[in-house]
Amino acid sequence: MMRNYLKFIAHLIAALWVSLAVSGSYEDFFVAIKQDDPAAIRALLQRGFDPNTPNPEGLPALYVALRDGSLKAANVLIDARGTKIDARTDKDETPLMMASLHGHLDIVRKLIAKDADVVKPGWAPLHYAATNGHVAVMELLLEHHAFIDAESPNGTTPLMMAAMYGTPEAVRFLLEAGADPSMKNQLGLSAADFAARAGRKDLAQTLAVAARAFEAKYKKRQGSGRDSSRAPSANSGPGGPSLDAILTSYDAYYVK
Repeated sequence: MMRNYLKFIAHLIAALWVSLAVSGSYEDFFVAIKQDDPAAIRALLQRGFDPNTPNPEGLPALYVALRDGSLKAANVLIDARGTKIDARTDKDETPLMMASLHGHLDIVRKLIAKDADVVKPGWAPLHYAATNGHVAVMELLLEHHAFIDAESPNGTTPLMMAAMYGTPEAVRFLLEAGADPSMKNQLGLSAADFAARAGRKDLAQTLAVAARAFEAKYKKRQGSGRDSSRAPSANSGPGGPSLDAILTSYDAYYVK
């Protein structure tokens, strides 16, 4: 009986020791991410710490690193064996989306090389890149088959996000890459409406004109009394006419 009791006490002490060690490692892990300390993270991972451990908010470690701008930490986690590159938050956000939002081009490239989901249903990385106007990131995502007119759960497109939150350069890039400016979300709002709501009157006007030009080419308006073959063409991809050419052509042909 005494031997069994002593064995139980020994196991209990060992369990408590492991629990304390894990608890300490947990705190150290997220402190290292916050401080962007790659050496500390590597040491913890070498000791068997799980790189997918969520923080107290339930957010994946890699997501947290990218959200907080801890890029050295993020690189270590991306390279770590067993890291779930596409681990999602409860809001359905992924590390690639966060890297795209902040314009971390090298990280985006690295995540894509690790097979991160570029063509994600719902809110997608392209929406996030467009939101902050990161043209280089958008270009890279499109090169890896991102859908340019991807629709969020309420039908919002990357062009709409760029129109309201991004930059004119981002809007121009998406239009010249073939985005459809005539699309509307479930609230009936177009990219031009998004720009108008943001107080961007010139951009809203540009988008409205681009939408009419796009419809003239691709939706072939009925009853115009004009030869559709002469209608100005919206660009369907790199190498086509510039946005300036589209708008100039539209104004010359349709506006009296």
